[in-house]
Amino acid sequence: MSDITRICHVFKITGVSGSENHLLTLASHLDRSRYRLTFCLLVERGPDLSDYVAALEDVGVEVVRFPIHADLDPLLLWRLVRFLRARRPDIVHTHLIHGDLYGTLAAWLAGVPVVVSTKHNDDAFRRNRFYAWLGRQAARRQDRIITISDHLARFSVEVEGMNADKITCIHYGLDGAAFRARVRDVASVRAEFGIPAGAPLVGVVGRLTEQKGHVYLLHAWAQVTAALPEARLLLVGDGPLRGELQRRARDLGLEGSVTFTGRREDVPRIMAALDVMTLPSLWEGFGLVLLEAMAVGRPIVASRVSAIPEIVVDGETGLLVPPRDADALAQALLALLRDPQRATEMGHRGQVRLEQEFTVERMVAQTEAVYEGVVNKVIK
Repeated sequence: MSDITRICHVFKITGVSGSENHLLTLASHLDRSRYRLTFCLLVERGPDLSDYVAALEDVGVEVVRFPIHADLDPLLLWRLVRFLRARRPDIVHTHLIHGDLYGTLAAWLAGVPVVVSTKHNDDAFRRNRFYAWLGRQAARRQDRIITISDHLARFSVEVEGMNADKITCIHYGLDGAAFRARVRDVASVRAEFGIPAGAPLVGVVGRLTEQKGHVYLLHAWAQVTAALPEARLLLVGDGPLRGELQRRARDLGLEGSVTFTGRREDVPRIMAALDVMTLPSLWEGFGLVLLEAMAVGRPIVASRVSAIPEIVVDGETGLLVPPRDADALAQALLALLRDPQRATEMGHRGQVRLEQEFTVERMVAQTEAVYEGVVNKVIK
């Protein structure tokens, strides 16, 4: 074996969000004198991935796209096997269910010596007995399993029945300085969205899906504006529930206080303009957006669910509330909006916590340790 470890990452991509941004960060910081990376993207029709692919290629990653035409696609498996046999990577690193199943099986059939899998979320379907069984079968062929939170480690063992001895928890990391460097012209955010100067401003960043709990935020917001009529809310992102959420906002009489921004490329700028960042998720494998809020010193109001309590320290860097509880969410938002000094102090403590606990350097070092451990055990 050469001194260069060749790694193929395999995952299905339908857009760019937390896990995709994490992988870009990881790829950007892995030691290029030791690792050569290929990203095998399983791609459906539709998503424009040109910017993401360009960003990967800019940091020296080879990107290969594999069309996936259905959840069950035997031709995809055959193409992956042929590709892996030709490239002969030392490690296949899989992500998300399609990447786990196709990538793990293809690696086994192609004779790849090491398979590593990262678990990024505790989606509801993973509780289904059939999918849990599929996950266990894939895990039998995986040499190491990385979970992005302690919660996901427990979920993988207790719900899916995976071997705890194979699991290593590695939290996502964020380069706070690099994120802050993308903040430009914060003062113009309010003007762009017609928000009066001095109006309390809350925002949520994420895809408009059931998981993110936007509907409960809208009901909470009706209570917030009843107490603070001047308050404004930005919903940053897009997704399948946009139309339904816009109708709900109209039904609640919130048109004047809620703005749907759609997908934005200037999230750091918008986030830095907020008084409070909120994330009312129903479940969350990690919540990279929480680290982004911490990077710009924003206090957080979020659900006490899944991995979020590992990131947000209740009462210190933000406030945690039960999921699906609009009343508790409204009260937490009001508590911080009415006490700007407390909110500022929480934001500062969150920024310090990010720089101490969730650095890119720590994440990369832990990931490289996993790679070296499995390679030394299986190959050398």
